[in-house]
Amino acid sequence: MIAVVGAGLMGAATAWQLARRGHEVTLIEAYDIAHRHGSSHGSSRIFRRAYADPLYVRLTGQAHDQWQELEDDASTPLLRTAGGLDLGEGRDPEGLAAVLGAAGVPCELLGAEAAAERWPYIRFPGPVLYHPDGGVIDADQAVVACVRRAIEHGADAVIGVRVEGIDVLGDGKALLRTDDGREVVADTVVIAAGPWLPGLELPVPLPPLSVTQQQVFHFRQRDPSVAWPVLVSKDADMQVFGLPSGSDGGPLPAVKVAEHDRGTPSTARTRSGAVDPSSRTRISAFVRDRLPGLHPDPVAEATCLYTTTPDDDFVLDRHGPLVIVSPCSGHGAKFAPLIGAMAADLAMGRAEPHPRFRLDRAG
Repeated sequence: MIAVVGAGLMGAATAWQLARRGHEVTLIEAYDIAHRHGSSHGSSRIFRRAYADPLYVRLTGQAHDQWQELEDDASTPLLRTAGGLDLGEGRDPEGLAAVLGAAGVPCELLGAEAAAERWPYIRFPGPVLYHPDGGVIDADQAVVACVRRAIEHGADAVIGVRVEGIDVLGDGKALLRTDDGREVVADTVVIAAGPWLPGLELPVPLPPLSVTQQQVFHFRQRDPSVAWPVLVSKDADMQVFGLPSGSDGGPLPAVKVAEHDRGTPSTARTRSGAVDPSSRTRISAFVRDRLPGLHPDPVAEATCLYTTTPDDDFVLDRHGPLVIVSPCSGHGAKFAPLIGAMAADLAMGRAEPHPRFRLDRAG
């Protein structure tokens, strides 16, 4: 039996991938499905192909195929194409265009004036990279779809039960201890605990993991008929991302805008859940200055958690019967069904971890 700890995006996707391959799976989640305590909730996450690193460009292409497989299996639309923009000196649109072009990813480099003609509701400080494959993922619906299909493929789901400890037994299996007194023995355990991972005290050496509370804000569109793209902007002062809000933004069309950096150090158990007012001030000023197509006062706001490695790469490795899954650092959601497939391969012993994602990697 393969146990999966955590039913956020990564754990739910792993349970789905394993169950549809015919494995005996038990998925254990401390809260309700699609809860709002971690990193996987909400109606909008960015999907984008634009990375300066060819590894992630390649993985985004594989992830896109996996999203299509999940949508087909679940008969549920989860990824909506909207196009993607990258702007600001820190994003280096010219450099991104070269990387995407080398990988065969469709993209277009535009000057500020040409971009303003196409997207007059955005102010551009310089060159802009556009790639048509950018889009929006409904994280809530993705989690629900993965868990539902995992169960329909034969998985068991234990909901509202927290794993408090994991021990490796002498026979190479693992023992899970839960807060309701259960002891579950599994041949393999996939640990996809997100920001709870650092506090599990696993018998495995983890790389340094930093947990921060992030704030996101939703701004109503001045013109409800405009189809906004996703965007990433980075300059010397701040890095900001934006994307259509979906239902999180309320009944009228809105755009979610947030800082990628400047999170507040926290833990999964001690997070305040209170929005940092200084972040609200900075983002509202950014919207007022750079996104004139939005009303600058947020109509909704929320917090979530990032779990970040020093090099911003993922953690995806096996140590004895334990598979550690932490595709994090604020850019993992877009890879969820692919990470599920990679974690399933590790759990089945069918693959070796990528060197960049190993527990013992340098740095």
